[in-house]
Amino acid sequence: MDFYAHSTERSDKADWQSLAEHLTAVGELAADKAKYFNFDGRRLAEAAGLLHDLGKYTKEFQQRLEGNPVRVDHATHGAITAVDRYGSIGQLLAYAIAGHHAGLANGRDNGERTSLKDRLNKELPELLTYWENEISLPKKLGPPTGFKPMRNRGTFQLAFLGRMLFSCLVDADYLDTEAFYLRKERVGNGRDHSFPDLSALSKRLDGYLGNFKADSEVNRIRARVLESVRSNASQDPGLFSLSVPTGGGKTLASLAFALDHAIAHNLRRIIFVIPFTSIVEQSAAVFREALGDLGELAVLEHHSAFTDDERDVGNHNSKDKLRLAMENWEAPIVVTTSVQFFESLYANRGSRCRKLHNIPGSVVILDEAQTLPLKLLLPCVSAMDELALNYRTSVVLCTATQPALKKEEGFFNGLDNVRELAPDPEELQRQLERVRIHYRGRLTDQDLVGELANHEQALCIVNSRRHARSLYQSISHFPGARHLTTLMCAKHRSKALKEIRQRLKNGEPCRLIATSLIEAGVDVDFPVVYRAEAGLDSIAQAAGRCNREGSRSAAQSNVYVFAVASDWPTPPDVEQFAEAARSIFRRYENPLALDAIRDYFSALYWVKGKDQLGSRMLKIVEDGRLEGIPYEIMASDFRMIDSRMLPVIVPYDEIARKALRALQWAESCGGIARRLQAYLVQLPEQAFRALKETGAIQPIQAGKFGEQFMELVNEDLYHEAYGLDWDEPSFISAEKSVI
Repeated sequence: MDFYAHSTERSDKADWQSLAEHLTAVGELAADKAKYFNFDGRRLAEAAGLLHDLGKYTKEFQQRLEGNPVRVDHATHGAITAVDRYGSIGQLLAYAIAGHHAGLANGRDNGERTSLKDRLNKELPELLTYWENEISLPKKLGPPTGFKPMRNRGTFQLAFLGRMLFSCLVDADYLDTEAFYLRKERVGNGRDHSFPDLSALSKRLDGYLGNFKADSEVNRIRARVLESVRSNASQDPGLFSLSVPTGGGKTLASLAFALDHAIAHNLRRIIFVIPFTSIVEQSAAVFREALGDLGELAVLEHHSAFTDDERDVGNHNSKDKLRLAMENWEAPIVVTTSVQFFESLYANRGSRCRKLHNIPGSVVILDEAQTLPLKLLLPCVSAMDELALNYRTSVVLCTATQPALKKEEGFFNGLDNVRELAPDPEELQRQLERVRIHYRGRLTDQDLVGELANHEQALCIVNSRRHARSLYQSISHFPGARHLTTLMCAKHRSKALKEIRQRLKNGEPCRLIATSLIEAGVDVDFPVVYRAEAGLDSIAQAAGRCNREGSRSAAQSNVYVFAVASDWPTPPDVEQFAEAARSIFRRYENPLALDAIRDYFSALYWVKGKDQLGSRMLKIVEDGRLEGIPYEIMASDFRMIDSRMLPVIVPYDEIARKALRALQWAESCGGIARRLQAYLVQLPEQAFRALKETGAIQPIQAGKFGEQFMELVNEDLYHEAYGLDWDEPSFISAEKSVI
């Protein structure tokens, strides 16, 4: 009897895929994907691949391929065999095998789906013994050679390994299946895996940096930072920090280090993890420019706007290589968000996890490391530590305000042996001190308007979009009044920022009201900045928008921190940071000194305590032990953003309108989606639903793409000064909690 993995329309089965061929290919592919681990995980990954579709060796499944529409569980037989043959390590494989379509389940307790324990005990079609003649399984499997255990993290490490093996398996299964159908359709043997190598990218970057002129004090400091990080690239892979004040050239310096370090240690890619989508777009553009003609081929942006839609994963007609790479991060340089990176590390769905095996053997640059959410800080730190320990990953904590996450700084289960790349961070801080920070106490909006009237060029940053709009309305009659908000699409913001920079350069009046988005790597240079109370890291970022190029003395460049009036209370999630910052203002003359910043973070973490830093998630893993790993619970609980944000496409210009027209008739969406990213506004789910109910937004190709692409059809709701805005109660309510 012949057994098949995948069928075609041919009734004679001449071009059907042999089951043994599929299992063998997936086993080999999965093993290859585990080769960058610090330990030998290849045999485990291969065994998972060989067993994943074992349940297709049943009459019922073969009849399904021949047209019988009955559903057949074809994954659980492989999971049972793994446990029977390999004991405890087989239990770990069983999670991946049983979940390679449905996702990783909880080990014991019932969640929304059936637990692994329940699946292992369910009734199944009879497994035919033919498989033993066609598939050669390892006789024994034990703990992988070279795996380094850590005290108090035993089950966490095994759960992490299980998710990595799941990633190898899912991606191998997708790729072999994709290649089979591409061959069937006679469009090649599979996707093109070729990308520019890191050496070629390094040469392009060297050429770009060769044009850099150290023609000012700030540029001389940037050159010294660049020289220092590159001189450290030969250090062994592991944990690093890059502590450079805002404006010190971290972005290109970190890219240079990552390329040099990866080449020196035979690592394969660089992953930039960035807190905000707006900086993802900006940083990716910087990298593409620096890498010249290879930049477009090498740099992949991956954030959550139009991604992880499982409907599009199996599209075999797409020729968009970067869209395909987005599914599993094959590109040599990946620029992604903190949400995408860390939520994937704790995910349980195949679409989110299939890229994880491409993190080992990489350099991960964690930009603005201080922005990791407090409620999940311990799980984030544990994941970074495990990547460095067992998965041959160098992790660089890159920021002007280093969070106190080291063991030596008293952080619970903190990071050890973190090596600094910057030359003498304290001296850098003094050399790049370009402003004076003043705490002003409470200022009403009327006070602020009066003070802004006295400055022809000034930036005022507040903690909510509605407060920013109200302040802008109060100064809109002033010369050069401008407003910046995330309710504007990125294309609109870019246009506004270009005009703002030109006015500043020309010495024209420019009074800008903005939310914290301006702190997210936006390159502007004001002589004076007002900042509503927030965390010390946010205040440091705000200070980086004042005298950025050092063209004025520090005494002429002032940052005023103020408490807001009662009409605009500080959002609760900002207040806890603001309170810790107030204590630093009371104790330090210079609140941005490195000692002050360390004390700020230590106080913040001490006040919260480990229970409020996410220790519960780690505890439930350890309590569950191997047979009860709570994969589904972890995926559900690990949410970096509490309120779900949904994208709306704004037809802001003719480029957007042309892309929207193309999308109406498109068979696949990858390339068009990328063009439309600059025209998105992210809205809280409540406000999104309100717009949908009124018909102000409508789906494009609803039957094909669902609600993935929602267009703003009522363009009257988009204002040149305010962006997307309307007076509707649910929108106003949602706005109160959005910065």
